[in-house]
This record gives sequence, C-alpha cells and structure tokens, in this order.
Amino acid sequence: MKYEDIDFNELYVKQKELTSFKAKGKEAWDEKAPHMNKRVHNSIYNEQFLSLLNLDGIKSSLDVGCGVGNLSLKLANTLDEVFCLDYSSGMLEILEQNAKEQNLNNIKTINKSWYDSWEDVPNTDLVIASRSMEVKDMKEALLKLNEKANKKVVISFKKGGTFVSDEILDVLQKEVIKKPDYIYVINILYSLGINASVNFVQSEGRSTIYTLKEKFVESIKWSLGELSNTDIKALEDYYENIDLSSKQESEPVEWAVISWNKKG
Repeated sequence: MKYEDIDFNELYVKQKELTSFKAKGKEAWDEKAPHMNKRVHNSIYNEQFLSLLNLDGIKSSLDVGCGVGNLSLKLANTLDEVFCLDYSSGMLEILEQNAKEQNLNNIKTINKSWYDSWEDVPNTDLVIASRSMEVKDMKEALLKLNEKANKKVVISFKKGGTFVSDEILDVLQKEVIKKPDYIYVINILYSLGINASVNFVQSEGRSTIYTLKEKFVESIKWSLGELSNTDIKALEDYYENIDLSSKQESEPVEWAVISWNKKG
C-alpha cells in the first residue's frame, strides 16, 4: 500500500467513534461558560498561541469555537473586525458582555455549530479554531475553515489523544480509548495538498487550574463521565498530596498549533 492510498480521514472518523471522550452538548457548554470565564483569560496558553500568529497584512479574523473570547478579545485590540462563532449561546452572551466592558465595538458574534450552514458566515483574512476541533469529520471541518479564510488558517489540537493525563488515569486505574491525535490532522491536510507548519504550546494542568479539590474532581467527571466513590476518594487523595509548587510541571497539557496558507 502506498502512503497516498491511506484514507486518514476514514481512520480519524473510526477512532473518533471509538474514543472514550465523547463530545458535549450545547447545554453542557452553556453551563460551563461562567466558570470558564473566570479562568481562561489568564491562561498561559493564550499568549503562546497568539505569539504564533503573524498578523502582518491581517485586518479581520474568524474565531471558530471562540468560547468566552479569550483570544478574540485580544485580537480585537489589533484588527479591524473580529467574528466570533460558537454553538453555545451561553459562551457568546458572556463574550458580548466582556467586549462591552472593554469598550470593544469591532466584535460580532455568530451562533452556529460546525454542522450548520456557514453560507452567511463572512470570509476573513485569518481563521482560527483554538482547542475547538472536536469534530466528527475532520476533512470536512478543515475544508470549511479553509473556505472561509482569505489568507491563512491557524488551529490547535490536543496532543496525546486524551483529555486526562496518564498520571491521573493511573491513579484511577482506568484504561481509556484515546481520541485521534494531532498527527491525523497533519496527514489529512497533506492529502488535501496542504503543507502545514506545526508548533507546540502548553496550557495549565488540571491540578494547577483548580484550587479546590471538589472542582478538580468535577473536571475529571466532565471528561470521563460518572465516577465511583472509590474513584472520587482516589482523586481527592491525589490532589491533596500534590506539591503545590510543582503542580504545573507535573501535569502540563500540550497542544499542537497547526497553520497553513489559504489553499485555492
């Protein structure tokens, strides 16, 4: 078999169907929005991601899966127009309030999902999809992003195929079926004739983000689903015994930042 004969998108779709990490519905993200707004704006991830964007000649952007605007609010200080797309109305409501508080008038929100028609979504110089590529069909999503870009696309995708660290899975003595890793995305882009560049950035680990063990346990439930009393006790013991000064070093989260120039 030749490399060109491998359908990486088909492999992605099959792995996505098998993975233990299932997509969350709109209501779950609406509920999560207020808590996310309290922490995501100060994440180390934001500046690392933004530092990889070359904004020379860029006047407008489309932020797909924008959440509460941790990136769009910053881009709005530099660009003429920033369009923010998310299927969670709760996220967009908070983003709009954030923009109002910062006197940003060049932000426009769009309440759509990956699976809606984007016919009326405007094209922009830059299209980003940061930590929001949990899609059923990766090829379809990448083409959708490319179509809306005038100049370039930059996305990020979780490295490692799991939203819970191996360290925590060991504590829980759980095995999971991992989701497709970032390399699927690179190979699908290659099959589309797109040569992308890849860099890596980090965000805080769970035990750094959550200062209360109850919130830490809730975050694991968000990823893995219901936990037994034994699981909860094991997580609480793990959290209480972590050296606070070394939390971030012991549990970094890595993201592949993948960028390419508009094709076609």
